[in-house]
Amino acid sequence: MRAAPLAGGVPGPDALRPLLLTVLDALRDGAEARGGPLPAGGPGAVAHQVRDALGAVLPETGTGAEEALRTLVRALAAGAADPAHPLCAAHLHTPPLALSAAADLAASALNPSMDSWDQAPAASALEALVTATLATVTYPDAPAPDALVTTGGTESNQLALLLARERHARHGTVRVLVGANAHHSFHRAAWLLGLPEPVVVPAPGGTMDPVALDEALTDLPGPLLVTATAGTTDAGLIDPLPEIADLCAAHGGADLHVDAAYGGPVLLSDTHRRLLAGLDRARTVTIDLHKLGWQPAAAGLLAVRDGADLSALTHTADYLNADDDTEAGLPDLLGRSLRTTRRPDVLKTAVTLRALGRDGLGGLVDACMDLAGHLADLVEKAPGLELYARPTLTTVLFRPYDASDAAVAGIRRTLLTQGRAVLGRAAADGRLWLKATLLNPHATPGDLAEIITLVEGSTDR
Repeated sequence: MRAAPLAGGVPGPDALRPLLLTVLDALRDGAEARGGPLPAGGPGAVAHQVRDALGAVLPETGTGAEEALRTLVRALAAGAADPAHPLCAAHLHTPPLALSAAADLAASALNPSMDSWDQAPAASALEALVTATLATVTYPDAPAPDALVTTGGTESNQLALLLARERHARHGTVRVLVGANAHHSFHRAAWLLGLPEPVVVPAPGGTMDPVALDEALTDLPGPLLVTATAGTTDAGLIDPLPEIADLCAAHGGADLHVDAAYGGPVLLSDTHRRLLAGLDRARTVTIDLHKLGWQPAAAGLLAVRDGADLSALTHTADYLNADDDTEAGLPDLLGRSLRTTRRPDVLKTAVTLRALGRDGLGGLVDACMDLAGHLADLVEKAPGLELYARPTLTTVLFRPYDASDAAVAGIRRTLLTQGRAVLGRAAADGRLWLKATLLNPHATPGDLAEIITLVEGSTDR
């Protein structure tokens, strides 16, 4: 039996070329079969379609590369919730740029492993250059900032708590303060790291209350880590970062971490960068480029104001970073992540930064912010709909007037089951709201009007 061809090396591209054509055709055919933002019929129908397409998971005799790709890629595309469809607007799940997806293919074909230099010579050099630049974007006035590539906000937030724990290990157990609006990952990270359950600071109106934070900082003994949010998951709101930074400084230098997984890329927008005033005063910052950066997941970052803080991650495994190799000049990569084997996710980001530049990416951010404002305008003009608030980032919360929470949830599930629209849900102000998270810069005002029409039509039934 002839061995299956490999993706890398000199022969690799020739082996990939016909397979890629098969994949691209299957992606198109699947999207056409789906015909909307997600498949109709609900979970049972989709699971049945996947089972039918898959057949035997491990057949005695294989079907061949082209058949397997054609069948399963088409099935996955037909059964996908497609973030490239303008009516797929539920979550912080972005449609990736075509050039980023193409770069991701190269990363998969080359398959560097970012845990030792001899597995990733060029990729490790590229990662160092890109992370240094993005750290400077986050901390323009810091003398020695740095950034780590992560799988996203959850890993970045966990790393931030780990670094705080290690910084203060000699002075007692660090206490973490989170807003009631904070991402759930902080509670899980505290549990994983053996830290006390975070102290929850009230967030009336969806953002952390500085008065309540002041009281909590006064009452709690140190060391302390305050975690603020720049872009909440539910409503896209931003905590008052300058006030929070002032309070941290006033209370014995409590550390500040900002979860800007959603809002961080707004730094690239000349128009909206002001929303993140005070971000650079945080000791650590979480940023996701698979949100407002249009990268295939995963593309997370943890930026640190002082690169020396990362020394806590130093780790030695003789087969990967032996002391004599490091002394001889081979870069030590183990301290750049808690993971060992990891993909060169930096390649797709590097390609995007080079191709689009700050202006191009900032323009995409601006386009989505404008779309959110336009959708809010449409909601305000619709007599049967209520707007929660004007959007801060690209999230719009709205609901039918006088509808019960059960009715709002039912509208969302009806649209999902019919395959007509993917809207999220969020609790705010004691009620349940429909959530549209606009991350598709190719969406049009007509697409937004269709969202309104679909919700109004579901309300009337």
